[in-house]
Amino acid sequence: MLTLFDYPPSQNAWKVRQLLHHLGRPHHTVLVSIFEGEGQHADYLRISPTGTVPAIRLDDGRTLAESNAILAYLADGTPYLPADAFGRAKVQQWLHFEQERVESVIGTLRHWTLTGKLPRRPPALVDMKRAAAQRTLAILERELATRPFLAGDAYTIADIAVFAYGSRAEEAGLPLRPCPQVRAWIARVEAQPGFLAEMHPYSEDPHSGGELP
Repeated sequence: MLTLFDYPPSQNAWKVRQLLHHLGRPHHTVLVSIFEGEGQHADYLRISPTGTVPAIRLDDGRTLAESNAILAYLADGTPYLPADAFGRAKVQQWLHFEQERVESVIGTLRHWTLTGKLPRRPPALVDMKRAAAQRTLAILERELATRPFLAGDAYTIADIAVFAYGSRAEEAGLPLRPCPQVRAWIARVEAQPGFLAEMHPYSEDPHSGGELP
């Protein structure tokens, strides 16, 4: 059985939980207390070189880390990843966009805000992240005005990936009211069969207010 190495408050980990839920794929979960340093243990670093979650271990012992790489692997041969080369490349385009322009700015601001770390960050850095996040939302608003989902007419892992942090923008102090196309897309994603609505707050982890080792 597939093993998922998980940290419930992580929206990166939510991506993989969401796809597994869509696929109805049974799996075993191992929780990694990253703020207590478990991600930096030697045995876990052999699974995830950066010590981050999520990661998976296959039945044959092979391991794979990084949320979007895991999505692409698990979605292969399913409706959540196109079969044609161009369609797959369009999905990859948005997976790269997500890591560079969504998770790194919206996800970071959300984490700092919800764990009380925002006042400990340099104001110039916070301002830079906020400006970048606003540009990200503007791009999504423009793109989603032309089609129902990010990579085309069909819901794919591109939508799962961007939704993970993009839909939580208001928790990062970024209002979505000026973004009607983004809000309509969020509703379309939430209406998908098998949508996993359960999300876990950082407050579940008393150690989340600390810095990562």
